[in-house]
Amino acid sequence: MTFHFETEHNNESSNLTEKPAIELDARPLPAQWRIRDLLIFIAVGFFTLVAANFLVFIGYAFLSPLLHWKVPIEGLQTNVIFLLSIQLVWYMLLLAYIYFFITWYYKASFLSALKWKGLSAHHTIRYLLGGAALSLVVMIFPPLLPERKGFPLEKLFNSPTSAYAIAVFAVVVAPFMEELLFRGLLFAFFEKHGGLTSAIVATAILFAGLHIPEYWGAWNNVVMILVVGFTFSIVRGLTDSVTPSFALHLAYNGTLMLLLFLQTQHFHRMPGGFLIFR
Repeated sequence: MTFHFETEHNNESSNLTEKPAIELDARPLPAQWRIRDLLIFIAVGFFTLVAANFLVFIGYAFLSPLLHWKVPIEGLQTNVIFLLSIQLVWYMLLLAYIYFFITWYYKASFLSALKWKGLSAHHTIRYLLGGAALSLVVMIFPPLLPERKGFPLEKLFNSPTSAYAIAVFAVVVAPFMEELLFRGLLFAFFEKHGGLTSAIVATAILFAGLHIPEYWGAWNNVVMILVVGFTFSIVRGLTDSVTPSFALHLAYNGTLMLLLFLQTQHFHRMPGGFLIFR
């Protein structure tokens, strides 16, 4: 009896001494969306862009002899497939970092942290129709500023193959990644540190800023991209979800590409100034 009593006593003492150690080891999770994390993300964005250029160039140098590609190195800067490959690899690297950042560092669900919520069939159809309607409004909106033909994006539509590649990228890749970055990650940062209005304004401006190089000189297009960005950000703010803005973005890009496809006889007739959408 004495031996048994001492064993229980020793076990209790051991448990009491172990509990504080367990509590000391359990560090609280960091608060989400800190300013330092945003600065690190910006740095990661720059370095991953450099890495994407390097990886695609190395990939081209390795594959071109095997596949008999004959595009000279100096011509790669205007080659649509090469440029889209860089952007795709960059997006993949950013997506991997964001996933790691949320799931490993914050110990949070990737989709829920970025406010990716499910949509009913009724709401999905409504947002898709809204995106299609937005594209039509943008196309018929009267000119506000002098137009410029032959801006950078229009020059990339230099062949049916290039046009098809841009269209696929614009529908399959761009809506998901751009909404994930702007209305998902960046919106959350700005909303926490500046409020809902700041998040809407900042993400809309940054979204338009991303597209300025594509439309350089065609300022009507830049203005309309800003309007589109505000639309997506306002919907994100009102619904507290990135899924509606993604549906709008998907339908918006898809409708523009479909109309362009029909307008140019399946991308086979692309005269100067054909790219009339904003």
